[in-house]
Amino acid sequence: MAHTPYDTDRFPAGLPVVAQMGRTASGRAWLDRLPGIVREVEERWELRLGAPFHGGSCSWVAPAERPDGEPAVLKVAWPHREAEGEGPALHAWGGNGAVRLLRRDHERGALLLERCTPGTQLGRTALPPTEQLALAAGLLRELWAAPTPPDGELERVAAVCAEWADILQELMLRLRPGYDSGLVALGADLLRELPSTAAREVVVHGDFNPGNVLAAERRPWLAIDAKPMVGDPAYDPWPLLMQIDDPFTHPDPRPVLRARYALVAEALGEDPARLLAWSVARGVESALWSADHDDVEGGAEELTEIQVLAELAGL
Repeated sequence: MAHTPYDTDRFPAGLPVVAQMGRTASGRAWLDRLPGIVREVEERWELRLGAPFHGGSCSWVAPAERPDGEPAVLKVAWPHREAEGEGPALHAWGGNGAVRLLRRDHERGALLLERCTPGTQLGRTALPPTEQLALAAGLLRELWAAPTPPDGELERVAAVCAEWADILQELMLRLRPGYDSGLVALGADLLRELPSTAAREVVVHGDFNPGNVLAAERRPWLAIDAKPMVGDPAYDPWPLLMQIDDPFTHPDPRPVLRARYALVAEALGEDPARLLAWSVARGVESALWSADHDDVEGGAEELTEIQVLAELAGL
């Protein structure tokens, strides 16, 4: 009898990764293999696993305990390009700014990671927004200080963003009604131009939002769930600046945005105008991705916000 992910409490149908991956043929094929993968890794690494965390749409993640009692986290990812670089990046970071990589099984897409306790997300703390931003900027500086892995282990920001720019133009042809074609064209141009004008290249986190910064014991805060690449460091801060105390909920977001971009830019040694330009580029890509995935209203709202960022950047 085939072992499916719905046979056990470890893989309930309501788990986000099960629901999300169940929407496509490739996802369902991976879900069918997932219980066996987890069982193999559990036995090979002699782990004791707890119930999975209720979060994440592309990975199965659960608390684990190693044979010596050390707490850890087991992460098994659906095979996709964004997941390929997490192991190499964590190895490069060596626990400086991010969780430690304890073991890796590349063939099975499995990572054994340092567990963050208590694991509170930065964005869910009572700390003032400016303090949250300053703490997160400190982590980014640590991540960016790491040596880059050998060529080929991580994708390059320039190559990925060039792909996104091409996709934006294709999407705009299909989604043109109700969208600012000039703003979309600006976003595509920036995706092509910004990577080539970077003063330096680092290992970027790739998804540095406040939900991916957790309270820990070894260090007060550590980053998780990277989608790393090698490229312009100014690529990284956009989700952090948009999601900590959403500036667009303020009556006038412009002075809030100016102050926060200035704060983060100074903390990182970056140009605030460059951070704004990257926010426009990434925001346009995100908005059209949302629209192409049936959230047309959300994409339109995001483009309205991005227009404000473009004005602040003088673009």
